Amino acid sequence: MDLHASHTSLVRPRCAPEAGEIPQQRRRGRGSVSNRSGRFEPETREEVDDGWESLGDLEPFVTSVQEERAKSIISRNTSPDIGFDQSINPYRGCEHGCVYCYARPTHAFLGLSAGLDFESKLFAKVNAPALLERELGDPKYTPRTIALGTNTDPYQPIERQYRIMRRLLEVLERANHPVGIVTKSALILRDKDILSAMAERGLVKVALSVTTLDRGLARSLEPRAATPEKRLAALRELSDAGIPTAVMVAPVIPALNDPEIETILARAAAAGVREAGYVMLRLPLEISGLFREWLLEHAPNRAKRVMSLIRSMRGGKDYDANWSRRMRGQGPYAWQIGRRFELAAKRLKLNAKSYDLRTDLFEPPILPGQQMSLF
Repeated sequence: MDLHASHTSLVRPRCAPEAGEIPQQRRRGRGSVSNRSGRFEPETREEVDDGWESLGDLEPFVTSVQEERAKSIISRNTSPDIGFDQSINPYRGCEHGCVYCYARPTHAFLGLSAGLDFESKLFAKVNAPALLERELGDPKYTPRTIALGTNTDPYQPIERQYRIMRRLLEVLERANHPVGIVTKSALILRDKDILSAMAERGLVKVALSVTTLDRGLARSLEPRAATPEKRLAALRELSDAGIPTAVMVAPVIPALNDPEIETILARAAAAGVREAGYVMLRLPLEISGLFREWLLEHAPNRAKRVMSLIRSMRGGKDYDANWSRRMRGQGPYAWQIGRRFELAAKRLKLNAKSYDLRTDLFEPPILPGQQMSLF
């Protein structure tokens, strides 16, 4: 039985039409419109009205957190279009609920939905700091910048309770290890003390993603992330504390938020940001259907135009996974977006200098049973 069904559950073969929308009153404050079964499940389950008018009695989706003891914590990749080769994700799933999040399909590996399950059924890797200390202390380990926030946001709301991110930063600071952070949350200001100390040694950079300055659009696109103004204020406070900051205009959604590129960059530059980047909207696997559902509910008059432009940049498809094209797209519209971004960044003196983080200060943790160095 589906975890969210309480009256009648209609089971369909995998080849049948996908599950319908979840009633709005049950998903208030969430990004996804539906909770279709993961792609590895042999069946899909969908709630149907059985005629007894019981849909209104169903409870809303609430956030649950399952504590997880991971076996390892530093993930590595060899993707040529990504500016880091190792990262840490302290949480699975993300309560921010960004409908476009490219991490959503990973919930399918857990037998859960990339839809509402991804933003309401979360997993916390409670042993992550201890694992990090162990992995940094491995004699074979070579220090290279570790990226945090590359999959799910390390400062999502449950971080207030679990504080895994702060404990990871404490390990990294003690080891003088470089770290790059990407977030949509003003909660990062809680750790300004650690970040400032690391910045003095050239060990940290922080990027905040600002998708739109339109508060209404932000509320529907990324319902539980910090408001755009709070993100800009966080960039200002971090910059004033001497922490190198960047803004990510991500994702760029054609005919929806792309008119804001120049304004977002200007507001970020005024907040003291030094670097900027952008990523074109990506719709791999389940995200394509979830995003199209969102468009039909929140921007029905622009849905066809948005999808038409997306496909014009993706070779006629919703998504192109080619490494050389997936972040930027191709074709005239993608070229135009790139040139607009470059011209605005140049005018605002963003990306004038690359701030490389230091690795030469690294001091591996002393693990139990290891002998301390005499020098």
